[in-house]
Amino acid sequence: MGLMTFKGGVHPFEGKDLSKDKPIRELLPKGELVYPLSQHIGAPATPIVAVGDSVLKGQKIAEAGGFVSAPIHASVSGTVKKIEPRRVPTGDMVNSIVIESDGEFKEVEYQAVEDVSALSKEEIINRIKEAGVVGMGGAGFPTHVKLSPKEPEKIDYIIANCAECEPYLTSDYRIMLDHTEELVEGMRIILSMFEHAKGVFAVENNKPDCIAKLLELTKDEPRMEVVPLMTKYPQGGERQLIYAVTKRAINSKMLPADAGCIVDNVATMVAVYHAVKEGKPVTSRIFTVTGDAVEDPGNFEFLIGTSFQELLDAAGGFKEQPEKIISGGPMMGFSMFGLDVPTTKTTSALLCMTKDEVAEADADATACINCGRCVEACPEQIVPSRLSKFSEHGDMAGFEKWHGLECVECGSCSFICPAKRPLAQLIKTMKKQVLAEKKKNK
Repeated sequence: MGLMTFKGGVHPFEGKDLSKDKPIRELLPKGELVYPLSQHIGAPATPIVAVGDSVLKGQKIAEAGGFVSAPIHASVSGTVKKIEPRRVPTGDMVNSIVIESDGEFKEVEYQAVEDVSALSKEEIINRIKEAGVVGMGGAGFPTHVKLSPKEPEKIDYIIANCAECEPYLTSDYRIMLDHTEELVEGMRIILSMFEHAKGVFAVENNKPDCIAKLLELTKDEPRMEVVPLMTKYPQGGERQLIYAVTKRAINSKMLPADAGCIVDNVATMVAVYHAVKEGKPVTSRIFTVTGDAVEDPGNFEFLIGTSFQELLDAAGGFKEQPEKIISGGPMMGFSMFGLDVPTTKTTSALLCMTKDEVAEADADATACINCGRCVEACPEQIVPSRLSKFSEHGDMAGFEKWHGLECVECGSCSFICPAKRPLAQLIKTMKKQVLAEKKKNK
């Protein structure tokens, strides 16, 4: 079988050699931990503890605030010190539960299951919901909702997003190597709820060791397949991944389930295994600290609520003062104003760069030269150069007419633009304005 891919995309510098060969190290936090109540798409969670309460690691401290929501659990044992707004990585103030760790990490008793196959679909979904599992690739969509489509019999593919196409990030790579069995078991649990579906591990071909290990573990699994993908950004985008694997296309008005697919990140699938088999909630995740400004880049398993500063300290701090600090990767991550903010379920990486190449590019930006490279690179086959002009002129009608809402905000257009125009930023800004206007007029 040839390499699966999609039309468009770019080939940025990978930068993965800084951390990909570093095994996962466990990190135990000190002092207080902060749990924002919005760590997922949907309604914020509702606190069920009060200031002064003693809590154990794994104890639920906030209940789901609606159907599209997820509970939050303490990742340490200690005392609830405050429930108040705290600053999060995006700069917003979000209501949060603050717990002072006692350093003992005493845990609740989890309800493990001997035979997962004896559980009903409803029991599996409930265990995933109660564990607070959300999409851990960055979106944070509650997994129990994703695994409850209106027509489950029409789901043909369960796709494990093993692409990790974002430059510099290696946490998924380490999960695939170090936690392969849990990943395959997570897929098996999800497949048990969809009898007509095939499980696909979609891996970029720059990870041959992961492909080999997954092939070995699934060789006797008739319902599982390992599909090598062409290494290209944004191969791990949900729409691009679905098209590469199935040749089925979806747009902004559709869900993956409309194309008979469910897509989950590898960390999410591992969390599903721990939730269903062991009864363990999401209290930790794997995280990459990397960049040329970091003394000792690596991959860490941290407890959710730990500050970014502690993670940087665990990687040896700065060897050189960075010009740019990013939460996530360089293509779809966002700049951070400081490191004294908490990590969440969707936190995947801390990238610290000695040079701010984006700011330098902005300073050198010129007028569009109509070369068409942004159109060639766009995975959605829209026209970024034209859409950016609509944004500059505040033309919402033109922006919509030219399918601006189909933008997946991957940044490929800005990356490839020889005029160094901030195309992605302009399109994102107009997209937000159009969606806000639509919401206001509902």
